Amino acid sequence: MLEVPYLLQMQKDAYTAFLQADVAPKKRTQEGLQAAFEAAFPIVSHNGFVEMKYLEYNLARPAFDVRECQTRGLTYSSAVRARVQLIIYDRESSTPQSKVVKEVKEQEVYMGEVPLMTDKGSFIINGTERVIVSQLHRSPGVFFEHDKGKTHSSGKLLFSARIIPYRGSWLDFEFDPKDLLYFRVDRRRKMPVTILLKAIGLTQETILANFFVNDSFRLMDSGAQMEFVAERLRGEVARFDITDKSGKVIVAKDKRVTARHTRELEESKTTHISVPEDFLVGRVISKNIIDSDTGELIARANDELTEALLKKLREAGVQELHCIYTNELDQGAYMSQTLRVDETIDEFAARVAIYRMMRPGEPPTEDAVQALFQRLFYNPDTYDLSRVGRMKFNAKVGITESTGPMVLTNEDILSVVKILVDLRNGRGEVDDIDHLGNRRVRCVGELAENQYRTGLARIEKAVKERLGQAEQEPLMPHDLINSKPISAALKEFFGASQLSQFMDQTNPLSEITHKRRVSALGPGGLTRERAGFEVRDVHVTHYGRVCPIETPEGPNIGLINSLALYARLNEYGFIETPYRRVVNGKVTMDIDYLSAIEEGKYVIAQANATLDGEGRLTGDLVSAREKGESILCGAERIQYMDVSPAQIVSVAASLVPFLEHDDANRALMGANMQRQAVPVLRAEKAFVGTGIERVSAIDSGTVVTASRGGVVDYVDATRIVVRVNDAEAQAGEVGV
Repeated sequence: MLEVPYLLQMQKDAYTAFLQADVAPKKRTQEGLQAAFEAAFPIVSHNGFVEMKYLEYNLARPAFDVRECQTRGLTYSSAVRARVQLIIYDRESSTPQSKVVKEVKEQEVYMGEVPLMTDKGSFIINGTERVIVSQLHRSPGVFFEHDKGKTHSSGKLLFSARIIPYRGSWLDFEFDPKDLLYFRVDRRRKMPVTILLKAIGLTQETILANFFVNDSFRLMDSGAQMEFVAERLRGEVARFDITDKSGKVIVAKDKRVTARHTRELEESKTTHISVPEDFLVGRVISKNIIDSDTGELIARANDELTEALLKKLREAGVQELHCIYTNELDQGAYMSQTLRVDETIDEFAARVAIYRMMRPGEPPTEDAVQALFQRLFYNPDTYDLSRVGRMKFNAKVGITESTGPMVLTNEDILSVVKILVDLRNGRGEVDDIDHLGNRRVRCVGELAENQYRTGLARIEKAVKERLGQAEQEPLMPHDLINSKPISAALKEFFGASQLSQFMDQTNPLSEITHKRRVSALGPGGLTRERAGFEVRDVHVTHYGRVCPIETPEGPNIGLINSLALYARLNEYGFIETPYRRVVNGKVTMDIDYLSAIEEGKYVIAQANATLDGEGRLTGDLVSAREKGESILCGAERIQYMDVSPAQIVSVAASLVPFLEHDDANRALMGANMQRQAVPVLRAEKAFVGTGIERVSAIDSGTVVTASRGGVVDYVDATRIVVRVNDAEAQAGEVGV
């Protein structure tokens, strides 16, 4: 149905996007080298009168070809030259608003060597062929989880949320066993979450207004009139006789309020219920109460009502009273209790508390306090959610747009706290960390870009120091830029990183498998010792994305996986797999690639479902999958269908004939051992094949393939001459 795609596509596309070598400098998109340069430049001197701007970069032709590099023990690479401008402004005639240019110097500067990828998807580093393995890591965004009752002896579920940026400080929110909500930055000591909310500009009143609904009371000489809201009474036990406005008792004391009672109250058009004094005592005020005559603050938001306070309120002539509504079931007083353990008064005090937590022992001056808080989550230089992170974040907090600022906003922080409180109140679901919608793949291009950025950041520091000298001395850009940090960072990554591995060259299959490998280990990933059982396990979202069979035996089991046969990556780095669209029970030829999250919305039939001559699904019940569960359902419910039975396995596993008859453990060994088979001098065709042999042989790049069909005319040890078919020959050529 669908041709097996080019098996090295992922590696090659990723590195092509990183280099953008064949794209005109003006048309380059913001990714790879281009993004790294644009992030580092312009560099401005400390006094602001000298600036270095980046214009474009070019890649030189490699000095040696692949074979030459292998024989000489060199790295197959290309020199990066960046065109930069050094702009010097005139001190005397410049104002902060408009600067007058005194001098502009433009020059191409050498920016280190970038290794190039060979046609086979590998790199030649110091004469040896190496592969950069893709990394599967936790996607940036926001995640909600609980501790499964392991932390506290009572087995109580403690909910937590974590905002993970692509780079920058992690922000965690967590409940403790006493139901107080705390936050922590980068796993430092925890502080009440209300400190953070005050630091972003909320007050006690606005915090309570954001997390609670109000009960309104009208104070009488004794007791009060409470506004009647049906759904807040239902299920409660009446602590006093509840009467309608005519005085008739609807609910007797100590009886549970039912839907019938609330209906009777509504039918009698009751708007307020008389409540005794002791019903008010212990309630929490939601707004500051100010004496209208003297302007004196009688009670603060979040104060508890006592008999003495009620007396004071009546004396001051207060009639309207607003209290927060809480119940035991689904509206806990968590934020109100957290406010009680928080001693900060206002926004600045809250920021000082955060400063003391981040920088213990340093005196908190006003400028330092404000600068640190801005730098934590609001500065694009130090904090970056990335496009993926923003897309995942918005999807989680219910914003329809998938784009937005790459830093956190106050609304972001508030919405995460609201969702976490909702979870504690029993509304909503926690996330599954092992779901492939929450894990993304970092390819060669992205890993190399991160290294290049690191090198550029070091250069940026050095250039900033020296830019001041450019005013006095006649310096050119190349005098200021030293490319050693970039070369060192790339050399270290390609030569010694955990993800840069000596290519497995036993046979063509081992090469191709090595390039399609996806590892959860490596920098920023998991470690063998820490990885538990859940991370290594096969997950329902692996279907069609990651092979459930091919993984090493031993300490790395489940941490190193292989990409499935038809899988590809989407623009955000999530793995997608193809499905045929089904309309009204008829299977069409249209193919859609779905990510793990999208797949959860559909009902998908197996590839071997029986079809009639017109491509309609036959039979009353069709075997299908919905939300990760196997089900039997009617043909009219099916929305998609698998493209091939081999879709779920990797290249190595798809080369095992009659795989479905094997035990999973033995299939794993078989798939792994094929990669260790020694090639023979006289290759023979397998007696029993699966049809993937040809594809894997061609795509591995180890076999000699003719570019056009024809007849072999001549063969010797160095060349094969093919006389081209008339149909494929082009006019005016020799035809060889």
